[in-house]
Amino acid sequence: MASGDSEMAVFGEAAPYLRKSEKERIAAQNKPFDAKSSVFVAHPKESFVKGTIQSRETGKVTVKTEGGETLTVKDDQIFSMNPPKYDKIEDMAMMTHLHEPAVLYNLKERYAAWMIYTYSGLFCVTVNPYKWLPVYNPEVVLAYRGKKRQEAPPHIFSISDNAYQFMLTDRENQSILITGESGAGKTVNTKRVIQYFATIAASGEKKKEEQSGKMQGTLEDQIISANPLLEAFGNAKTVRNDNSSRFGKFIRIHFGATGKLASADIETYLLEKSRVTFQLKAERSYHIFYQIMSNKKPELIGRKDHDDTNFHSLFCLQSAIDILGFTADEKTAIYKLTGAVMHYGNLKFKQKPREEQAEPDGTEVADKAAYLMGLNSADMLKALCYPRVKVGNEYVTKGQTAQQVHNAVGALAKAVYERMFLWMVIRINQQLDTKQPRQYFIGVLDIAGFEIFDFNSFEQLCINFTNEKLQQFFNHHMFVLEQEEYKKEGIEWTFIDFGMDLAACIELIEKPMGIFSILEEECMFPKATDTSFKNKLYDQHLGKSANFQKPKPTKGKTEAHFSLIHYAGTVDYNITGWLEKNKDPLNETVIGLYQKSSVKTLALLFDISPKKNNHSCSALALQVGNYC
Repeated sequence: MASGDSEMAVFGEAAPYLRKSEKERIAAQNKPFDAKSSVFVAHPKESFVKGTIQSRETGKVTVKTEGGETLTVKDDQIFSMNPPKYDKIEDMAMMTHLHEPAVLYNLKERYAAWMIYTYSGLFCVTVNPYKWLPVYNPEVVLAYRGKKRQEAPPHIFSISDNAYQFMLTDRENQSILITGESGAGKTVNTKRVIQYFATIAASGEKKKEEQSGKMQGTLEDQIISANPLLEAFGNAKTVRNDNSSRFGKFIRIHFGATGKLASADIETYLLEKSRVTFQLKAERSYHIFYQIMSNKKPELIGRKDHDDTNFHSLFCLQSAIDILGFTADEKTAIYKLTGAVMHYGNLKFKQKPREEQAEPDGTEVADKAAYLMGLNSADMLKALCYPRVKVGNEYVTKGQTAQQVHNAVGALAKAVYERMFLWMVIRINQQLDTKQPRQYFIGVLDIAGFEIFDFNSFEQLCINFTNEKLQQFFNHHMFVLEQEEYKKEGIEWTFIDFGMDLAACIELIEKPMGIFSILEEECMFPKATDTSFKNKLYDQHLGKSANFQKPKPTKGKTEAHFSLIHYAGTVDYNITGWLEKNKDPLNETVIGLYQKSSVKTLALLFDISPKKNNHSCSALALQVGNYC
């Protein structure tokens, strides 16, 4: 066995998925190669293909591709190929020619050999596989422990271990940024990072035992268990990804002075609460709704349906809730409130004859929803159809049309779901907040992915704007600071402000008289409409802001009202319903009923007078405002 292959033996069955054998590497280096004629050429269908130069004329080159095509292109459409010794190279920064086709081909060829991790200088690029690979086995974790980056093949575990070692040696906090498009594999890799730290820095504590005699998990169990719970309520199937995170999260893992796990906490961002009431065609709502409908907890519903996937997911969820120390009442409340939100979608109202007033169209669904929420059904329906509003110092009853009631029901469903999600995060954090001394933390940022769909609404703008801001911060942090190091070392360098590449689009969205500012302003005018909002956007930005454009109509595609040029691509946005989405007013009379609910968790979510030491409500107040 060659020396390189013997070094790889510690990785066990994962070895061939991490690095090529010595035999393959030698064979690659002996391939025939002509540095002058071997090139990548731009291709109309496949981006770039490999080829051989046949002839050159002024400004033009004729290339014969590997597939046998003959292409004549401008000379800036060909790119020099790297010698075979760089075939499937582990760190692309080492290439002689570092350009887009060389990067793409290297990633493609490594992926074809199931090597999904590749370095590019400081970064680790992951090509997410649709195949279960043995590269996360326990022996792989052990093999990366304490190894410098260059001593082992590229892997998310290497990034994690290096952050851990730097934290201990430099005595500084570290952060790992996991970014990419929707469906790129961010959440999967975040879980791997957490798995790594939970394994190598295990606290060594015994399982905790509650007074009831029921076992809770160790701290490392609890950190890992936060994922199934958050994914059940915060992930959904989209057209691009079967398990797409519809929220962003920043996880801090705290360590003691010796590097043992001490505690953890989670911050979440931008939960896509609109998905509770609306999904695009071919997409689904949150996993929890389907898990409940699997009837694997028959006490929750009265319907029979079989789905082994949901059974497994529900089992994981149940286990996670127990390990995280939720009480029996809290666990019941989570299922009850989720069920109530599902029933809200079936509430029906009709217009009274000859009146601008709604009335219930049957009470069976309302009875079920009210029962699950610990409310009186008649009171709930009355509050929806005849809410009491404050006018001056007096309260008066206000009539509602069927459409207004429908809007109010949707807003309430979204509010209950969002607050419950945020409350669960707070409860998880309380559980992970041990009293052990903390010395350092490693932060892991898993943000919602940049998205371009056929139909892009308010939610996509928020997600894409967040990505734009994150990319600007990242560019500034990585590249500007790097250039400052060049100056310190006396390297001659023309300074480039990479962050400015994104400034125009960010300012267009967030600055005064930007998109968000105009939306806020329009929401203050009772007679404002989607059309008046669109007209203000066009008056302010069309022809004045290069990043704001009129969309090109495409046959068979949903209507779009404006286009934004983001760093990752041009996105067409549809503004229908943005004013309503931005306001999402809550029926205060129904909120009053929630506050007196016999389901204590629901009352807590909408508590307007947080008691002393009531961390749950005060933390919710910071995140969702209004009623806390």
